[in-house]
Amino acid sequence: MKNGFHFTRRALTAAIAAVGLAGLAGMAHADDFLALAKQKVTAATASKTKWDGPTTGPKAVADKTIVFVASDMRNGGVLGVSKGVEEAAKAIGWKVRVLDGQGSVQGRTAAFNQAIALKPVGILLGGFDAKEQATGVKAATESKIPVVGWHAAKEAGAVDGMFFNVTTNAQDVAEIAALHAVATSNGKAGVVVFTDSAYAVAIAKSNAMAEVIKKCVGCTLLGIEDTPLADTSNRMPQLTTSLIQRHGAKWTHSLGINDLYFDFMGPTLQSAGGTAKDLKNLSGGDGSESAYQRIRNNRFQAGTVPEPLNLHGWQMVDEINRALAGQKASGYSTPVHLVTADNIKGDGGPKNSFDPDNGYRDAYKKIWK
Repeated sequence: MKNGFHFTRRALTAAIAAVGLAGLAGMAHADDFLALAKQKVTAATASKTKWDGPTTGPKAVADKTIVFVASDMRNGGVLGVSKGVEEAAKAIGWKVRVLDGQGSVQGRTAAFNQAIALKPVGILLGGFDAKEQATGVKAATESKIPVVGWHAAKEAGAVDGMFFNVTTNAQDVAEIAALHAVATSNGKAGVVVFTDSAYAVAIAKSNAMAEVIKKCVGCTLLGIEDTPLADTSNRMPQLTTSLIQRHGAKWTHSLGINDLYFDFMGPTLQSAGGTAKDLKNLSGGDGSESAYQRIRNNRFQAGTVPEPLNLHGWQMVDEINRALAGQKASGYSTPVHLVTADNIKGDGGPKNSFDPDNGYRDAYKKIWK
């Protein structure tokens, strides 16, 4: 025991001399953080087989019309939610009008004004900040037309004049994407984050991603790139080339607040060769069809943290029904889910979407009937 003690003490003394006390503390912290990252990633990739949303609420109000105002129907996430709204409306016995904001503030303002003029029982905001259309939201609520948003604020709840904003917690979405980079690199990721400052929820996500990487002792935050989602097809090829030239092999992982950033990186990465073609891209975004295909084929995307778009469409209809009945919002926020090549066969993956196998359709139908 004595000899063992002296051996341990000598080893400890040598370690302290090499890295210092602060360094040893950092090593212990790094191991703990890496273990936590792997634990959270494992939990987030588990199958979603149990309904954890509302089980009680008001019966359906019959034969109503609602309007879905889309930020841009070219966006796969917005399109997916609109389809969920239409499916749920059919189940509850309502009609839906979909108005396309066509990717501009002016277009969304015109669509919102048209929605109010139609005098529906509710207006749904698809994928743009409610603050941007604060005048319209106020006019709608003053006309007793409840407004329910999807990704219309950075958090779920009754915010910015809305009856309820439907979303997965942006902080959780961003964190799990970043933790996957930490876990799969064994705490040595070199990360570039892509964001769009036009959206509050995007900034919240990219800030959260950056904070996770900063907490990883052996990781490096190479930069945060602010580039518009609406112009990714034009900007991403040239930006990707610039980043490869700037960072070289240090760039091992990308984190995007949406899958769109990775739609146009593949050819550039392939032609660059070397370590660029092995770059691991992860999205804290909607989980587009193209993202699922890239993940399945192991081509230029390692994972995505998708929203359950169809489920969110059903929730939006349910929240409007609660508002019409004079009841409070459900308060439900879907838990985070991470899709990788290992679990893509479940929870809607074969159809290139995150559609949880948790029976949410039957749960809402039971409430409404």
